[in-house]
Amino acid sequence: MKAPLLQDLIHRLEVGGGGLRFFRVGLSILVLIVVVGGYNWRAFRNFSTQEAMDAAQLGRNLSEGKGYTTLFVRPISIYLVKRMNEQKQGKGVADPAELKKMHPDLANPPVYPVLLAGLMKVLPFDYKLPLQPKPSFWNYKGSFYRYQPDFLIGLFNQILFLATIALLFLLARRLFDPEVAWISAILILATELFWHFTVSGLSTIFLILVFTGLVWCLVLLDEEGRSEKAGSGSSFMLAAMAGACVGVGGLTRYAFGWLIIPVLCFLILFAGPRRILLVFTSLIVFAAVMLPWCVRNLNLSGTPFGTATYAVLETTLLFPGNRLQRTLEPTFTNFSLLPFWFKLMANLRQIVSIDLPKLGGSWVSAFFLVGLLINFRNPGLRRLRYFILMCLPVLIIAQALGHTHLSEDSAEINSENLLVIIAPLVLLYGVGLFFVLLEQVTLPVRQLRYVLILVFAVISSLPMILIFLPPKSSPIAYPPYNPPIIQYVADWMKPTELTMSDVPWAMAWYGQRQSVWLTLKASPDASDPATHEDFLAINDYLKPIVALYLTPRTMDARFFTEWISAGELSWGSFILEGLVKKELPPTFPLHKMLRAWLPTGQLVLTDWDRWSARKQSK
Repeated sequence: MKAPLLQDLIHRLEVGGGGLRFFRVGLSILVLIVVVGGYNWRAFRNFSTQEAMDAAQLGRNLSEGKGYTTLFVRPISIYLVKRMNEQKQGKGVADPAELKKMHPDLANPPVYPVLLAGLMKVLPFDYKLPLQPKPSFWNYKGSFYRYQPDFLIGLFNQILFLATIALLFLLARRLFDPEVAWISAILILATELFWHFTVSGLSTIFLILVFTGLVWCLVLLDEEGRSEKAGSGSSFMLAAMAGACVGVGGLTRYAFGWLIIPVLCFLILFAGPRRILLVFTSLIVFAAVMLPWCVRNLNLSGTPFGTATYAVLETTLLFPGNRLQRTLEPTFTNFSLLPFWFKLMANLRQIVSIDLPKLGGSWVSAFFLVGLLINFRNPGLRRLRYFILMCLPVLIIAQALGHTHLSEDSAEINSENLLVIIAPLVLLYGVGLFFVLLEQVTLPVRQLRYVLILVFAVISSLPMILIFLPPKSSPIAYPPYNPPIIQYVADWMKPTELTMSDVPWAMAWYGQRQSVWLTLKASPDASDPATHEDFLAINDYLKPIVALYLTPRTMDARFFTEWISAGELSWGSFILEGLVKKELPPTFPLHKMLRAWLPTGQLVLTDWDRWSARKQSK
């Protein structure tokens, strides 16, 4: 009996001759070009998160030979560096906060910025926007539209995403069958959540690639443990590679390092008779990868993970919102476990009720959850599923306790979304269960099976399909990010001068100027040198601040909860006083205001009339 059309086509594509292989490769490349080009044309958006701009400016500093330094300065980083330098050199050190030179970065692990630095060395990045742009792909009708460096970084992440799909396809074909592999690859390719992460500029896609490599190491190690070669030298190599993958992931995002726990548990359960040696091999390699960076952070800040060490304290009753990051003199005394318990429980409710049900980026994750009741015949499938189940609670707890203001600024597309890392594997198992259930259905016509597969794929891909329908989204993430405006303001300052802003990461990336985050308090009348939670603490004792740039991020803040309730010394009170009285406090060093920008929700204060000087220079 002749095989059905789709089944015959898949068989030919798998084992066909040279002509069909060329056809398969050519068709795949054509589909990828259409999908990548179409998505970037319809849905590309310039960076809209703090983390993306922060990592990008770090990569640029590295590529320009400035070391692992940052133009985005957090007040808590000033505190840590200053405290460490004074402990080493005494109170009389000339530049204790290292603001008069490039400030060391203490917030980001190094792997992703290093990758971006390599990319910036190879590709022609054009950071400077023209004053009068000509119509092109980057501009629309003579106006700014797409920022070229943002686009190139997004394209780089899309290449990493396609490499991940290829690895997952090979993994699915090894564990399931070619049919499951093809449908899984198609559905991963058609999951809009992953594409959104590619253009976000975050390290998430690279982290998914690292996790996929880790899974391959464990699958191969498990197969070797069940074979006659159990305990051979290749087992130790695979265990070492697994530890290295977790280490590289941990140096991409610190929370990823917690996955060493399920990795060690997997080795103990399934690694064969030499499991203890393999566990120590993996653990030693993991520690060897992580330790040098932790030592670097200890030498600079006294903490193993820099400012990220205090992530568990953020968004608690002790430090709500981003208050900890913006505090120059944080107090870490008189703590109790109650605030951490409240934070864990509140975020667990959010994760369990919202994030967990859409784990795979779509409703296909429901098939994975139902599939927990299915006992696969393939032991490799069962054991890999055990590993995913061990990863889930670790990632959930890490995500709940590591929740900061970053998750509040961007609810789903942020670096603290850890569950998305295992989402492709969840989708793969969901597709596998769908085919298991499909085989149990008795259909009147055999070809109807392929209609059901098509319906399943289309429904799963609806969010991606709708991207290609009108209306088309604008790539400009304004408010508050408008690269031409930010560069226009930044050009008033010299590269060595210090600014303050509510979007210092944008000033660092788009403006290429050193910018400190808006301090927690703006006390213009502070006279006590021991007061470090105000503007003058930096301006008078560390480095002069020549400009203050506030965007709609602050100007459009909620009046009561984000201004009035913040206290009488808050920036909200300072802004209101300036707007109502049309004047600034006489002791405030920045006394020139660009009043023409106030109706646009932007406040610009400088030490002298810098914008007029720029006009005269033209």
